[in-house]
Amino acid sequence: MKYFLYCRKSSEDEDRQVLSIESQRRELERSISSWPDVEIVDVYEESFSAKRPGRPLFDEMFRRVDRGDADGLIAWHPDRLARNSVDGGRIIYSLDTARLKDLKFATFTFENNPQGKFMLSIIFGYSKYYVDSLSENVRRGNRAKIERGWLPGRAPTGYLNDRETRTIVVDPDRFPLVRTMWELMLTGSYTPRKIWEMATQEWGLRTLKRRRSGGTPPALSCVYGMFTNLFYEGVILRDGRTYPGKHQALVTLDEFDRVQELLGRPGRPRRKTHEFAFTGMIRCGECGFFVTAETKTNRYGSVYTYYHCSKRRLDYRCRQPYLPSRDLEAQLNAFLRSLSVPEPIHRWAMRRLDRSSRERASLRDTQRQSVEQAEASLERQRVNLTRLRVRDLLTDEEYARERAELDRERIRVTQRTEDLDRSYEQFEPERLLVSFSNQAASRFSKGDERIKRSILELVGSNFSLTDRQLLLEAKTPFRQWTGTAKHSDWWAFVEDVRTFAGDPANRATFARIRAILPELDQPAKAA
Repeated sequence: MKYFLYCRKSSEDEDRQVLSIESQRRELERSISSWPDVEIVDVYEESFSAKRPGRPLFDEMFRRVDRGDADGLIAWHPDRLARNSVDGGRIIYSLDTARLKDLKFATFTFENNPQGKFMLSIIFGYSKYYVDSLSENVRRGNRAKIERGWLPGRAPTGYLNDRETRTIVVDPDRFPLVRTMWELMLTGSYTPRKIWEMATQEWGLRTLKRRRSGGTPPALSCVYGMFTNLFYEGVILRDGRTYPGKHQALVTLDEFDRVQELLGRPGRPRRKTHEFAFTGMIRCGECGFFVTAETKTNRYGSVYTYYHCSKRRLDYRCRQPYLPSRDLEAQLNAFLRSLSVPEPIHRWAMRRLDRSSRERASLRDTQRQSVEQAEASLERQRVNLTRLRVRDLLTDEEYARERAELDRERIRVTQRTEDLDRSYEQFEPERLLVSFSNQAASRFSKGDERIKRSILELVGSNFSLTDRQLLLEAKTPFRQWTGTAKHSDWWAFVEDVRTFAGDPANRATFARIRAILPELDQPAKAA
């Protein structure tokens, strides 16, 4: 009699203790040697779960059975053939219609008679019960794990699964890199694609190496998914409900919301990209329209870039001339050099800022007490909400909605507590501002178009071009140091720096500065 030999192994947890395909085949070949009149027509080996119908090789094998290519099947155990009611019923029906005449197993004796088919259907039913019960147990375990504050399954990039404690911990190699990616996104000056290119090509970001995958640069789609994943803000979302996670949050809720605004929608950032470094920044001093740029090639093949008014005003003819890119950059360089803090002022400012840093530490203690009071208030609200639900004064939907809002607000308050103790790596923000003032000109000269534009967006405003002369103002806290500065200017500069550095809304600015001054805060490369 002709037989198909079928070996199957599932990649899911339920079948990890089952013999591998190679072992199944070896044991079946040993058993076949003692079975008379057995002719193996073909061997099918498949790594696919039998929990639900749709196995490609199994279906192909049965199509050949229907054509009469074989009379029977050989498998290690009945559960290798079916663990769902559709495939199990298909086998029983094929035996009823004589399309299948025999089944042979290494661990089970089958005879093609009513008693044999009855026992076979019982084993198929038990196999299905085992799968269903296991799935329910897994779901129950996952629910319990989420309620404890831990995400079941594989940790996202930047985190690791701790097998001993069954929790999620920070990946020391990738967590700083992912944080830097978020900081760059928060600046609004980088698209996800540009951040992906920097992370994979310049920083060496690679996915975690696993047994059969990983160790490669993450896909661009993974970066988009990263910027929309609530896990990074310390929240676990499951079945429409929000759970506070116990893992270390990578961003605050406010930062996460800011990134969602910048994205506009997943995969489509709002920010417009520019072909030239300074287009869209400078206005014409005569007609008020933006200055644009274009390239020209002379007869010798040399390429030149010129900036000029876009001249889009219909009721007025603007007469402003073209300005070569090299002349514009020379003027910008001169402006940036004027921002460099003179050495006497630099030494005096550092002493003053060190004193204010100590004062700020005392203020943080007061703010921490206020945040702790807010946490206590939220806990009282949570208790009151539970009491209202117990007394049936709230429906399940109302309770779930209010509870989710409280959980999210509690996470936000907790993150504010952590923000009070968080300081910028290696350099205090005040020192970072002063260092950037002194290095902006050199960075501008050495940087590419993206760096040049980013520097000007940080330090300048009100750009205007008239008669090939660029006019602009320094943004607070930066200032131009021309001539002899008065002592009042020294005090005003220190106060501006201290106020700017103490405002949490300016964190994105410091992220942009650290991206421009990599030696001050260079992220370590992932292994």
